[in-house]
Amino acid sequence: MKVLISVDMEGIAGIVHPSETGPDRHDYARGRAAMTAEANAAIAGVLDARPDAEVRVADAHGTFRNLVPEDLDRRARLVRGRPRALGMLAGLDGSVDAVMLVGYHARAGAGPAVLAHTMSDAVLDVRVDGRPMGEIGLNTAMAGHLGVPVVLLSGDDAACAELRALVPDAVTVPVKEALGQGAAVTLHPQEARELLREAAAQAVARPVPVPPLTLTGPVRLEVDLAVPYMVDLAMLVPGVGRTGDGGRTVAFTAVDYAEAYRLVLLLVQLSSIKPA
Repeated sequence: MKVLISVDMEGIAGIVHPSETGPDRHDYARGRAAMTAEANAAIAGVLDARPDAEVRVADAHGTFRNLVPEDLDRRARLVRGRPRALGMLAGLDGSVDAVMLVGYHARAGAGPAVLAHTMSDAVLDVRVDGRPMGEIGLNTAMAGHLGVPVVLLSGDDAACAELRALVPDAVTVPVKEALGQGAAVTLHPQEARELLREAAAQAVARPVPVPPLTLTGPVRLEVDLAVPYMVDLAMLVPGVGRTGDGGRTVAFTAVDYAEAYRLVLLLVQLSSIKPA
């Protein structure tokens, strides 16, 4: 069995503020240690149930260089750094049997939800065939495009609800109850890790497989961007057009979901370019 564990940071137990998630912030060292510990809990759970499993861990937060390599369970292989194909799902291909999303957060505009956003602060909303999707939905559908189910998610209660709405059979581990964008009632980190280890084992040992989320093409993609100059940059991409009032929203019809997913990743990168 092959399992990919994609690990973000905002949904880790105890984390509620950007000072804990950014490399230039004073609490970041504690945040990345907690992120690594939850990754290890998920790895251990998979290997408790499937000792012969091949486990890859994709560092999926910010710079993709947050997990502490020397502290990660040595039985797993780490996917680290950027840029890379498939972004938060780097290491995914059709040979993978299951994906787990650890430390994930709800989409932009959700609430109450801890540190909710979609890919970057430049993206206000993403709609796929009219349905709002954040990182949870976008990544779950990308895995599904390759025939791979998302079998587990950990994060706050809003993130867990977001996955259950898409994949009702997935295992979810709510490690904190969101009170707002920067506040939560959180489990003790050790308790969260114990629950995550048990849930990861359960997710890969269940006799009935979780079905992948599959979106058939063509796919209509709409992205609301934070400021108009980002729309201007997006218009340089062939096939992208303005929609609505034209000031903040771009649209694209992709031949399949994978093309739509790659465009979202590209728009996020373009949005980091500042006007001269």
